[in-house]
Amino acid sequence: MSQPTTRRQFLKTSSEFAAMSAALSTLGGVHVFGEEKPAKLRLGIIGCGGIMNHHVSNLAARKAPVSVAWFCDIDPAQIERISGHLEGYQTTVPKQTYKYEDVIADKDVDAVIIATPHHWHAPIAIAAMQEGKDVYIEKPISHVYNEGHAIIEAANKYKRVVQQGSQMRSSPVTAKAEKLLKEGIIGEVKVARAWTAEVRNNVASVADSSPPEGVDYDRWLGPAPKRPFNKYRFHATWRMFRDYGNGEIGDDGIHDIDMACWGLGVTSVPKLITARGGYMLSGERASEYPDNMTVTYEYPDGRMIIYENLPFTKYGMHGFDNGNVFYGTKGYMVFSRRGAFSVFDENNKPGPTEGREIRGSRGYDEHMDNFFECIRTRKLTRANAETAHRSCSLVHFGEIAYRTKGQLEFDAKTEQFVDCDEANAMLTKDYRDPYLLPNLA
Repeated sequence: MSQPTTRRQFLKTSSEFAAMSAALSTLGGVHVFGEEKPAKLRLGIIGCGGIMNHHVSNLAARKAPVSVAWFCDIDPAQIERISGHLEGYQTTVPKQTYKYEDVIADKDVDAVIIATPHHWHAPIAIAAMQEGKDVYIEKPISHVYNEGHAIIEAANKYKRVVQQGSQMRSSPVTAKAEKLLKEGIIGEVKVARAWTAEVRNNVASVADSSPPEGVDYDRWLGPAPKRPFNKYRFHATWRMFRDYGNGEIGDDGIHDIDMACWGLGVTSVPKLITARGGYMLSGERASEYPDNMTVTYEYPDGRMIIYENLPFTKYGMHGFDNGNVFYGTKGYMVFSRRGAFSVFDENNKPGPTEGREIRGSRGYDEHMDNFFECIRTRKLTRANAETAHRSCSLVHFGEIAYRTKGQLEFDAKTEQFVDCDEANAMLTKDYRDPYLLPNLA
């Protein structure tokens, strides 16, 4: 089995991170440094369902200065569907494959966008970086905590640009809110609350069956344990199972948790994690996850993040199904990744909002453009590997605390939970041969 990144390796690469970033910013184009940068970046698209349709259709609609060189998916039906988005955008027909190795081996590919199930994110991203590709990885970048360390190490070692798909980090709404927070409009932010409050429904288990025609199901499973095909362990609903996803907290929740980290300005992982969850919805459950969770994260300096997911409401909280509140010493800010914010002072008097001109902007185009620009300039992206890992750690810590003691203490020096071997074992996982995590030694 592939070995997880060691604490010593992580500290070494992290200490080199700033120096490496400064050096990278002086480099030239992505093919031969010092030469003219290519007019169009050449992309490999890996994972052609769900959010990738949105990404590709957006690239085509706004005629972004890139070309799609490859479509890769284990299901040919997904490639067929996504191919239609390129009509009228580019004349070259992308190559097609079910093997990501074909994409990353192509020397003409500059970068890959990865939107597979979570269990494939790190293995593909690290292999791509080893082949000299920059990587845009949908959230969360890691399926387990130690994969985040490995992605950071790979980015440093191979001098690659990494962007997590936390699009709100690039929204004009976020930029305006950030300016106000830095100016101290609500004072010092002490607590950030994040939530997902949307109606969810249970589904009953179904019998195993045969995979759809043309699907390479063994490759879809990849590093996950060998199991018979089941329609709920496949497209869209794979999120219900620990083999492939991270539950609600790692699907929708990571967006709002990431913005909580942004609003609070954290630069470390928490030291104390408390998690509770259960079952509010009636009916038989195929999912391996609770349908609701509340997790608190306490940082060494006393600041706190609170995450809640509520599966029974369409009214949301503060008017939003997904959002945050940042509580400061002089007021608070309600912020939503739906593209809005409102400020209130300590007397609850309303203050500035996002403004009609940028209301509803969610940062998708700007975030992708930030990735493309950083490919050319070799600067750090807004959701780079270290930033993404800090946010993803909250997903993993919340799940681990829920499944073990309910409350855990984490020692950032040893990168271990205190007095809980069961929790420490969940920081990593086994990978099914031959789909191992690439070796960085």
